[in-house]
Amino acid sequence: MKPNIKTTESFYHNLGKLFYAVAFCDKKIAPEEFKTLQVYIEKFWLQYDELTDILGGDAAHLIEIVFEGVQFFNESADDMYQSFVSYKNEQPQLYNEQVSRLILETAKAIAYSYSKLNKSELIILHKLEIELNQL
Repeated sequence: MKPNIKTTESFYHNLGKLFYAVAFCDKKIAPEEFKTLQVYIEKFWLQYDELTDILGGDAAHLIEIVFEGVQFFNESADDMYQSFVSYKNEQPQLYNEQVSRLILETAKAIAYSYSKLNKSELIILHKLEIELNQL
């Protein structure tokens, strides 16, 4: 599943913000949501490319690190979602059909992992799907 595009640490950092925004849009993070994120990182994102972080680990782990440390960013879920959208618009070459599908699948899995979907999750997933389909 290796892409023909060169990702960056910022790419993974913004995915962490996005996935946190999806999980926290209902004002709480369930342990199941974080566990689902971890599963998707292990099963899909670690294989996405060969990028490593400054410590030599797979850069995809930055998704989890940002998700866990997001309270230190002092941003709302909406601000984090908007940060992802801004980054996506600044770096459109990183968002092909393959990565957009994986982002949406990961976001949906997080949202579905605890009590299925609520209204706020439906809204953010719909916004994300529209955003990612603007390729």
